[in-house]
Amino acid sequence: MKVAFLGASKGMGRALARQLASRGAQLFLLGRDLDDLGRSAADLQLHGASGTVGSGSCDLLQPQSFGPALDQASAAMNGLDIVVVTAGLFATQEQLEEDPELTARLLAADFTNTILFCEEARKRLLAAGGGTLCVFSSVAGERGRKPVILYGAAKAGLSHYLEGLDHKFRSQGLRTIAVKPGFVKTGMTAGLKAPPFAGEPDDVARAVAKAIERGTPEVYTPGVWRMIMLVIRNLPRAVMRRIGF
Repeated sequence: MKVAFLGASKGMGRALARQLASRGAQLFLLGRDLDDLGRSAADLQLHGASGTVGSGSCDLLQPQSFGPALDQASAAMNGLDIVVVTAGLFATQEQLEEDPELTARLLAADFTNTILFCEEARKRLLAAGGGTLCVFSSVAGERGRKPVILYGAAKAGLSHYLEGLDHKFRSQGLRTIAVKPGFVKTGMTAGLKAPPFAGEPDDVARAVAKAIERGTPEVYTPGVWRMIMLVIRNLPRAVMRRIGF
């Protein structure tokens, strides 16, 4: 499988890239820091990636970089089978309320520009007869909640977009996978209080790699979050106002 991967250098992205490499995938890494990508490429070679792991510049805050980056990946691997997007921004609700500029960057990166990148990927995969688009959203988008109002709003929009793609294009060969992690112990969540059911990046990566193989359209990971969010989605609004979850 030939995989273009945006966000493979850190946390869950790194763990998933290693999982795909161990399955013999051919990988092309996309990101802003070419030195960092080079180090990640060398690491993935050691984990079993097929052929030479390439890399190219792509900045989630620079939409004009999306098309050329995907074309570079496709040319290097003689086509694309899978496009993975784990890149994104995170900040606490308190940080976002105090910093409008940070809020604008986060909303652009996690909603508008992720969708624009996916649109470029969608067009290329469909033109080649189909493929898999695997994108990390979040359980934060399942319902409006006090601690993640702004971040959750971006992820809610992204999740709806990915579901719409699956409805419209699955019959044309595009397999869309929306990954909805709960709390995972990564650099992104460092300093935040972890709940009892916090996940580990390697466990998330194994679940997502299986979903890519099977074409599963929606993945909650750790799996307990599916039931947690089922409860949260059905709580009355008056209860949601009283609790801090």
